[in-house]
Amino acid sequence: MDSAFLITAFATLFVVIDPPGLVPLFIALTQGMDAEHRRRMARRACIIAAILLTLFGLMGEALLGFIGISMPAFRIAGGILLFLTALDMLFERRTQRREGQQADPDHDPSVFPLATPLIAGPGAIATMILLVGQSGPGWGGTLAVLGLLMAMMVATYLFLLASPPLERLLGRTGTIVITRLLGMLLAALSVQFVIDGVKGTGLIG
Repeated sequence: MDSAFLITAFATLFVVIDPPGLVPLFIALTQGMDAEHRRRMARRACIIAAILLTLFGLMGEALLGFIGISMPAFRIAGGILLFLTALDMLFERRTQRREGQQADPDHDPSVFPLATPLIAGPGAIATMILLVGQSGPGWGGTLAVLGLLMAMMVATYLFLLASPPLERLLGRTGTIVITRLLGMLLAALSVQFVIDGVKGTGLIG
């Protein structure tokens, strides 16, 4: 494999998945959980995201084409799901049970929205499909791209594990402020996903 391609592929995955950017989101989505619960959430989210991205990397275009789903449609759907998460963050629907009350035992953000669409989102899925397509014939290039993906998932997991010290540094007020700001940013990002998806359909220029 060309080392330049591998470096470019790793940089692309890092930018698209953005492990440092996931840390404050992880803090906001797992607020009130103990350290062990957060580790389980982070591990489960990374494993699920790795499985999803591997599957789409190996047979993404064929799978979406078989069931009649285009990447623009997938981007629009991901944008809508992310917008719902942004609303929860803005209006504190995740934290309706305040101090002194038992946390909701059914609250599990590891699958949605952590694994997808935050880690394995439309951009990451499209990137995996593209990288596998550019890796050349044979299984050597494909396995190299999948190896880079696994390295990215390990890096993402390590970044998520660093969230408790960061939360202690920010404090309750700082976390609430960041949650609100990130809710706004997520809302804007979700709208951008929808716009990109609509552009991809050719309906607008």
